[in-house]
Amino acid sequence: MKKVTFLLGMLLVLAMQSCFNPSAPNYQYFPNMYEPIGYETYADSDAFANGIEAQIPAVGSIARGWQPYDYPDTNEGYEAAKANAVSPIAETAAHKANGKVLYDIYCTVCHGAKGDGQGILMTREKFLGVPSYADREITPGSIYHVLMYGKNAMGSHAGQVNAEERWQIAQHVMALRSNLVK
Repeated sequence: MKKVTFLLGMLLVLAMQSCFNPSAPNYQYFPNMYEPIGYETYADSDAFANGIEAQIPAVGSIARGWQPYDYPDTNEGYEAAKANAVSPIAETAAHKANGKVLYDIYCTVCHGAKGDGQGILMTREKFLGVPSYADREITPGSIYHVLMYGKNAMGSHAGQVNAEERWQIAQHVMALRSNLVK
């Protein structure tokens, strides 16, 4: 009986060893980590004529919450925004306070707390040539345009701050500029 049990055990070990492939392990303890569940997001469907459920948006539609901005990302667009863009929000203490908070988060590192172009990145020479607000002819429209699209080495902040917040930052920057120009 011991001989039969031993032979069956050896046969079982040989059978298991013959199935083992060192380049592809046989056991997956959490198979869903290796083989994702097949959610077919864009699967064929009878819901639409072309069989695909993800559709191109209708011509002229805009994303929910997005406010169109009529000035293009060009030098001419910058000059037009500088001359013509007017803030739709009132100039209040609450807007200026929120503009200061946002300015401290996004702008101070380069432009400095006073707007003099002496932020921490400028003083450490990570970015050179950051202008002081006193050295530039700026308007709330030009500030909004630069926040929207970016200019020179400054990138766009449209992904970080919404339209109202951009106007609030513009109010704070104009207050900083008036303090520098005195």
